[in-house]
Amino acid sequence: MSILVDWEIREEISSGKLIIEPYEDRLIQPNSYDVRLSDHFSWHEIGAEIIDPYASHTILQGVTEVRQESIVLQPDQFILGATLEAVCLPDYIVGQLTGKSSLARLGVMVHVTAGFIDAGFSHPPAQITLEILNVGNRPVRLHAGMSIGQMVFTRTAVCDLPYHKKPGAKYNGQNAAAHSMYYLNTPTSV
Repeated sequence: MSILVDWEIREEISSGKLIIEPYEDRLIQPNSYDVRLSDHFSWHEIGAEIIDPYASHTILQGVTEVRQESIVLQPDQFILGATLEAVCLPDYIVGQLTGKSSLARLGVMVHVTAGFIDAGFSHPPAQITLEILNVGNRPVRLHAGMSIGQMVFTRTAVCDLPYHKKPGAKYNGQNAAAHSMYYLNTPTSV
């Protein structure tokens, strides 16, 4: 296993095995690819009903979705965003999405916990949903098209069951700023 460096990322992209759409060579860093923020945002409105991860109606209720060129993230506010880029990983590369240090210094967490992207995600290429949280003391304006994070690629052995072939791969081909589909999991005990 090894993290891909700049020339290896370019090589995987030029071979057509790693797909990033739209691709811009200037976004390649020494060990990563900068991803940009799309103009699609969504969030749950403040409400009294408890969200039950096994009950779809509680997850999908009170959702606001907008498309706009910028959004102001208030302190302690949580929203879903998406990468501008759609990604398709081959069966031997995993992705790790991390935030940009410059935004973290403003209090913006870009991927709260779910930054790992399985080998074989996604066929067709799909945008990565971002869990964005402002832990700072001041509002922060985020702009569509700005660099929001960086994708690190790690070469692994070829997996037996890549993400896109896995039964129940619920985020394969996902739409931008996709909400939780945890309710599709089979509960072992509730």
